[in-house]
Amino acid sequence: MTHTLLFANFKGGVGKTTNSVMTAYELSKLGYKTLVCDLDPQANATQLLRRTYTLQHNEEMAFPETMMVALKNEDIKPAIVEVMKNLYLLPSHKDFVNYPDFLELKYLANMPNYKERRISYFNNQLKQVQNEYDFIIIDVPPTLSIYTDSALYAADNVIIVLQTQQRSLDGAVAFWEYLQTFYNEHSTIDFDILGILPVLLKNNAGLDNQIIKDAKETFGDDLLFNTIIKHMERLKRYDRLGISEKGKTSKHDFHDEKTHEIYIQLTKEILNRLKENKHA
Repeated sequence: MTHTLLFANFKGGVGKTTNSVMTAYELSKLGYKTLVCDLDPQANATQLLRRTYTLQHNEEMAFPETMMVALKNEDIKPAIVEVMKNLYLLPSHKDFVNYPDFLELKYLANMPNYKERRISYFNNQLKQVQNEYDFIIIDVPPTLSIYTDSALYAADNVIIVLQTQQRSLDGAVAFWEYLQTFYNEHSTIDFDILGILPVLLKNNAGLDNQIIKDAKETFGDDLLFNTIIKHMERLKRYDRLGISEKGKTSKHDFHDEKTHEIYIQLTKEILNRLKENKHA
């Protein structure tokens, strides 16, 4: 069975892309064949994995076809690239900014069910390769858009990323409310909210603890992940140089070990929550 996960929040800069990619990375290391779909025209997930590929292989990643071209051709498989064992990427590119216009021209406003046909298009293409993967993780921009709706239509589980600042909490609440509206409006979809993932703005700060307390009161204790992603400078280096680890790169050190330990912990909690939901 393939699990399709979406990390999201309406507030930008909360760590959606970092947590999406790091979770995908650790899933692949645990032996799960994982595909990252970058549905953000800014292509941050693509750049992080491109740099990771270069760091580990000492060569640039080749992109035989852009995702936009592949979607137009109704065959996304040629656009998928292998980053490392068990980890694959459906990369974004600057031409993906044309995706909304493509859908508007393909499904005109006078066509029956045109809105549903637009937001389901990506999911229909993804289904062609879905069974080849254990996990599909989708990264989206922090906006209410056709990109987010397309990802929601394809997802079966959503993780709301909550950075410990008021605007992020407000964005999480707004996204929670939007999820409920979206779910009620589309009878053909079925997703669960897997949890709220706290990401610390600063370690051991009073505001961090207060935001987490407010989130528990808003969403309930059970919905918040037990794993808390602490503020780690190493993640900034990953954005610039790619993900490093022992046995893969000469630049690995104990900071990498600590970073991977936290994300392995998060990944295992995600697996446990998926298992519990299956038996619920």
